[in-house]
Amino acid sequence: MGRSRSFLPIMVVAGALAPVGSQSLGAKEKSSSPYAGQQHRAIKSLSPADIATLRKGGGWGFAKAAELNGLPGPVHVLELADKLALSANQKAQITQVFDRMRLAAVPLGRQLIAQERRLDRLFATRRITPKLLQGLVRQIGETRAALRTVHLAAHLETPKILSAHQIARYNRLRGYGKGGGHHGHRKH
Repeated sequence: MGRSRSFLPIMVVAGALAPVGSQSLGAKEKSSSPYAGQQHRAIKSLSPADIATLRKGGGWGFAKAAELNGLPGPVHVLELADKLALSANQKAQITQVFDRMRLAAVPLGRQLIAQERRLDRLFATRRITPKLLQGLVRQIGETRAALRTVHLAAHLETPKILSAHQIARYNRLRGYGKGGGHHGHRKH
């Protein structure tokens, strides 16, 4: 019986606060979502900038695990070629890494765009089913994983072409502090 009495005040307080919660919800309805405006995109989950980046084989942030741990990628190394004092041989090798990466990334980026477009259309037309959803999301995940692997692999190849000094300078130039991440680079 003591238990029933201890819950009574809580129930009374909760009941008294219910209208306040309802008013609060009304205020929330008036505030906008961070997604507001995105409902007009051609593919809701991708911005025009995302689509452009994926179409040209851009990294889309997929290589942060390498980049922020001191393993440069070919794109930014080539952008900083003069400041890193790349030799002609290094520049040619880094260009080859970049070309291989882009050759693999462009079709994967286009595939990801097509998959996201299909998912968007299925939702827009209300033809999505749990089975279609599961299969398409799995495919999208596999494509994203393959694309991320392509970009991260380029970050594994690039440091092998650079000296420890060039890598440290790259990381300073990119704003990652003295060396950018924990790594024990040596002359490759």
